[in-house]
Order: sequence, then C-alpha cells, then structure tokens
Amino acid sequence: MKAFRLDELEAERVANQGAYLQFLRERNMSVGLYALDAGQSDPQQPHNQDEVYFIASGRASVTVGMETTTVGRGSVVYVPAGVPHKFHHITEDLRVLVVFSPPEG
Repeated sequence: MKAFRLDELEAERVANQGAYLQFLRERNMSVGLYALDAGQSDPQQPHNQDEVYFIASGRASVTVGMETTTVGRGSVVYVPAGVPHKFHHITEDLRVLVVFSPPEG
C-alpha cells in the first residue's frame, strides 16, 4: 500500500522549493500536489493528459476553456487534455491534488 499525508507532502514540496510535487507515478496515472499562494499567478500551460483537480484547501477561480467557476476546499474539477486552464483570483492559499492520466511527462 502507498499512503500519504497532506502535511508531509506540503513539507516535502516546500523543501524542494517548487509549486508542484509529484508524489505518485504509476502506469496509468500520476498524482501531485500543486500550490499557489493568495494573489499569485498560475503559470500553467495546457497539458497532454487529462487532469482532475481536487481542492484540498484555499479559494480561487478557475477557468477551463471558456468556462469559469469558483473553487474551494472539496471542489473537484476535470480538465480535458489540451484545454487551456488557469487558477486566478486566488484569495486563500491554494493546495490542489492533481491526478494526470496517463502520467505526466
């Protein structure tokens, strides 16, 4: 079994000084923790994989293609491969679990 604690993943992400920490990679998917602080800009570009975002904490808006919605703790967002998407208007530090399928590059 592989089990993870969000607080430990956050500490590892901070220690690696990056906004994204991939912590699981399997044949058909990968999972990571993505962090954006309040007021920060999201530099993402479209990905070649489908993605699912699970918002673990924080508040923001997210635009996927031409649609925008507000997200917060407990929100789940699906992003199809190749579709432009960005978090914006981040009002509370955002911590997002990201599932890529197939695994991210």
